[in-house]
Amino acid sequence: MWSGGGRGSSRSGGDLGLPGDGPGDGEGSGFSRGGADPGLSWSSGYPGPSGSGEDPGLSSADAEPGPWWSREATGFSPGGADPRSSGGGEEPLPPWGPPPAEPPTPATFPPGPTPPGFHAESLRGRTPKEPPGAAVPPRPTAPPHPAPPGAAAPEDALPEPVLTVPHQPPPVDHVGSGPPTYDAEPTALPPADPDDLDDLVADTVLDGARYGASTLRAASVRGDSARFRGEPRRDSLLTARFGAGEHALVLVAMATGARATPGAHRAAAEACRWIGRAVGRSHARLAEDIRAARRGDLKSGLHRLTDRSLGKLRASAAEQGIEPEEYTAGLRCLLLTGDPECRTRVFFGVGDGGLFRLRDGEWQDIEPRVAETTGEAVVGFGSLPHETPEGDRLTMDLGITTPPSPYEPAPEPPRDPFRFRASVARPGDTLLLCTGGLAEPLRGEPQLCEHLTERWSAAEPPGLAAFLADTQVRVKGYADDRTVAAVWEA
Repeated sequence: MWSGGGRGSSRSGGDLGLPGDGPGDGEGSGFSRGGADPGLSWSSGYPGPSGSGEDPGLSSADAEPGPWWSREATGFSPGGADPRSSGGGEEPLPPWGPPPAEPPTPATFPPGPTPPGFHAESLRGRTPKEPPGAAVPPRPTAPPHPAPPGAAAPEDALPEPVLTVPHQPPPVDHVGSGPPTYDAEPTALPPADPDDLDDLVADTVLDGARYGASTLRAASVRGDSARFRGEPRRDSLLTARFGAGEHALVLVAMATGARATPGAHRAAAEACRWIGRAVGRSHARLAEDIRAARRGDLKSGLHRLTDRSLGKLRASAAEQGIEPEEYTAGLRCLLLTGDPECRTRVFFGVGDGGLFRLRDGEWQDIEPRVAETTGEAVVGFGSLPHETPEGDRLTMDLGITTPPSPYEPAPEPPRDPFRFRASVARPGDTLLLCTGGLAEPLRGEPQLCEHLTERWSAAEPPGLAAFLADTQVRVKGYADDRTVAAVWEA
């Protein structure tokens, strides 16, 4: 309760700093700023001559504004107690005393309960304007003084890191004695039948995958000669995975149709489909044999699957009414397992091509050789000798051929021998399987081998685009289709 209320009442010791409701911050409040309130004293403990609490030794003209905790800034006199406090506390310093060494700390309140997920360390070192998720900038440090020119480096100084980029030659368009005759890019498209658009073959096919410890890249590109003449690509490529996980089996099949035949591309595609079906239906047994290294079982089983697939091609030729020689294809396949602990790679097939391995920076031609029977006959193998060891001649060859019998079927054309090889890869090896379009320049142009050695000897296998550029490096005199499959071992 305020005593002496009314317009005649007064307060001493200055304004409380409370805003008023009307103009002038005091009009109509019942108090005047010049008077003293008998009910609540705001005067200083050291009254002046006028009893208003001013310092007798300082005049209003000589007074200088004090710090932020002074009487002029806070509105409270040093001798009085804060009306908002409950009493007690330290005795304030007199106005003529020296200021404290450090400003008084603002009043704090006891911390409340910590919300879940709150960490005090997360707010340490952050200004109030920074959001909660802002990173704390490091404290600036003085730059080190540069050492004099003749001074030696300290022993604990670490060498500056140097970024080393492995050198890899850029891709090239051609190697050899000179540029090829044909253009590097396709010129003409093959003719199309509006009623048989499924017969069209793309100019380029590109594929890749990674299973187990191996990375696969595969591509099939139309040759320069076919691109110029507008002929379809005679090579066909099939990449397929059967099964899943460690029991998966990856098949890469490539076929080349007979040259100068109208249905060569169809025969190659059909050969890949037939061998793909045969391998897919037996993939569980084949994967088990590869992991167990049953070389004999693999060779005999894959030989039967290859003969059946090519036999279906001959049956398809008979249905179309064409000769078997005009509807045939060379077939080359590669089998990989998804087991990272199994590094056995199995090649099988029929026909010309190449199987190479890049190991320790050198190319190795590991194509299985087919034994040819030449020279004189051997006893127990082939025909009988012309004479006995004693010199007695048993028969005489007059060179008269025997006409074919009309009751016996015509003899089939000689078939290409079956090729098989199972090899164990080493870390860092690159296995390359290709058709004759790339095998022939690899064997005939050393610069192509050198270029691919530099390109494929990096720690990581090339990407799909880089691999396609490498397989298209041209060599003068070699313009056939190219189908390539390469496996990099981790």
